[in-house]
Amino acid sequence: MQYKELLEHITGGGADAAFAALYGEAAGEKRQRARDAVLAFGRLYGESGEVMLLSVPGRSELSGNHTDHNHGRVIAASIDLDIIAVARPREDSIVRLQSEGFRPNSVDLDRFTAPDENQMFTSNALIAGMAACFREAGLRVGGFDAYTTSNVFKGSGLSSSAAFEVMMGTILSHLYNDGKVDRVEIAKMAQITENRFFGKPCGLMDQVACAHGGIVAIDFADPAAPVITPMDFDLTAAGYALCIINTGGSHADLNDDYASVPAEMKAAAAAMGVPVLRGADEQAFVAAIPALREQVGDRAILRALHFFAENRRVEAQTKALLEGDLNRFLAGVLASGRSSFCYLQNVYTNKNVAEQGLSLALAVTERALGDIPGTAWRVHGGGFAGTIQAFVPARYASDYAAQMNAVFGEGACHILHVRPTGAARLA
Repeated sequence: MQYKELLEHITGGGADAAFAALYGEAAGEKRQRARDAVLAFGRLYGESGEVMLLSVPGRSELSGNHTDHNHGRVIAASIDLDIIAVARPREDSIVRLQSEGFRPNSVDLDRFTAPDENQMFTSNALIAGMAACFREAGLRVGGFDAYTTSNVFKGSGLSSSAAFEVMMGTILSHLYNDGKVDRVEIAKMAQITENRFFGKPCGLMDQVACAHGGIVAIDFADPAAPVITPMDFDLTAAGYALCIINTGGSHADLNDDYASVPAEMKAAAAAMGVPVLRGADEQAFVAAIPALREQVGDRAILRALHFFAENRRVEAQTKALLEGDLNRFLAGVLASGRSSFCYLQNVYTNKNVAEQGLSLALAVTERALGDIPGTAWRVHGGGFAGTIQAFVPARYASDYAAQMNAVFGEGACHILHVRPTGAARLA
């Protein structure tokens, strides 16, 4: 659509059906948000030309904490917090991007074609990396102007960086490749971008969950061809709220903590003669623990034991959801949380043991929900700081949110819904 056509389309309610499918009851509010984004784009880049409105959701990891990077299993869901973008193609190779609340980005895709240590951990690296991956895949690439706004708050464990990467791929797909690039392929390119260009050794779960939509079980036994099992399970219809509590901790200085998890797991795997733990024999590993203590250290062993148990747990939880057995699934959530705290050890950073927002949130949650049947809670996402997750019967959600907000600040507790659609062009 031309700029003014898109603005009129949104203002007149033409996109309301799309908003309702993504956001449910919040569709009216989202119409205003989208309209404001289009207006902001026009102020920045002018009101001429054909523009597109796109959306990529954040994600919630329902189970499978730090398993994907060792080719394990996870369960994840797209959520109704997202990045929206208004984008327009350019005739050159320049990307101009303004994300609300941040400094503008400008990247020449013909010049920034390989990883640059001076650009690592920047948005420019993510933009350039996605374009480089498109080129390597034989896809078309070109410059564009874009304005984005996001309510996937940074440092939240909801994968704001993965959503941004997938958005860059979604823009390139729709502006230059007729929207035909498979969303899982975009997710794979986003992981490569984060690993090579951004400098963070992440797995593939975040990107797939953001791109795909709904609740999905993902088996990364072969990362080049992950097995994705969509699950038609509606938490809201089952009477549950999915609560994410932002404890206020930042992920900004925790790259070493995150990197230590896959590194130690892979060191434990290498000691068993395999590159990742998915290829290791668990019983042989347990038998080798006396020797492994000298080779890789106790924490690496504990993290490996977490991987083995978590991988089995996700398989059982996937079966439970497919069979509609929510109680069995929730029991696995609690077990996952205990394993992450005790063995994976990603609930706080050893760099600052005085700050333990996640530990406190879990303790307050246990006091609030521990006597209510059918509740569960765990660390959420990469851990070390950021958020926890709680599955709360809807009738208790408001009281629980009030208790968490009293500790961590007004608005700390977000009551979310699973979004059925992943990366999408809205208009």
